[in-house]
Amino acid sequence: MKIGFLGGGNMATALIGGMIERGFAAADIRVVELDPGSRERLEARFGVTTTATPDARVFAADVVVLAVKPQQMKAALASFAGQVHDALVISIAAGLRLADIGRWLGKDGAPCQRLVRCMPNMPALIGAGITGMYAVPTVDDAGREAAAKILAAVGATVWVEEEAQLDAVTGISGSGPAYVFHFIEALEAAGVAQGFDAVTARRLAIETVLGSARLAAASDDTPATLREKVTSKGGTTAAALARLAEAGWHDALLDAVNAASVRGRELGEQFGKD
Repeated sequence: MKIGFLGGGNMATALIGGMIERGFAAADIRVVELDPGSRERLEARFGVTTTATPDARVFAADVVVLAVKPQQMKAALASFAGQVHDALVISIAAGLRLADIGRWLGKDGAPCQRLVRCMPNMPALIGAGITGMYAVPTVDDAGREAAAKILAAVGATVWVEEEAQLDAVTGISGSGPAYVFHFIEALEAAGVAQGFDAVTARRLAIETVLGSARLAAASDDTPATLREKVTSKGGTTAAALARLAEAGWHDALLDAVNAASVRGRELGEQFGKD
């Protein structure tokens, strides 16, 4: 499978590294990247071929991965319009809708038909991400399988039935790492307030979050059941959870996810304009 990347930033680098670890051949990967320093790093680290501008080998790829920023996508695709032919096109640009990407890539008024939109998240940088995926109906099973194989290089994948659901994926798992980091910050601050030095407080916070997530992933119990198991009536955990409930923590998080989802839709509309 010949794969072309438009953009060689952090997420593209994570994907390429994960793919090569899983048996993809470096010789089959070609990256279009404007920055010469990034091109040098990619070539030195992975042995892939890079170019500053698209060429015939990129246009002839079986799969083209769009890995540039949403606000730069329209301009970046100008040289690709009508050139990708039968390639499967995978976009990892947050918010951008496939109808807009298909229109920009189309030829003579006919939009590109083999499109997959993905929403990976930051832990993909260490191969521990989760990616929401949507394919237009004209993508066949082989195309979906190819897209899933590529994104699985940086973690788990989940298919959604409607493209609009990717805005919710953005709110939950796309922005989700920031919520977790914020929680770790707060737990660390609580540790310092209780008299620990910052290093110890941070270790307590991070290892607690890491271990709890691993336990939730490995257990047949729901998170709610696990929470109940660690909460003794009238005990310390019950006192803490009661205070969180009084502060409206649960509803605040639901509102935060909704705000991120709404903003994702707004950005898609903004960046998708002609």
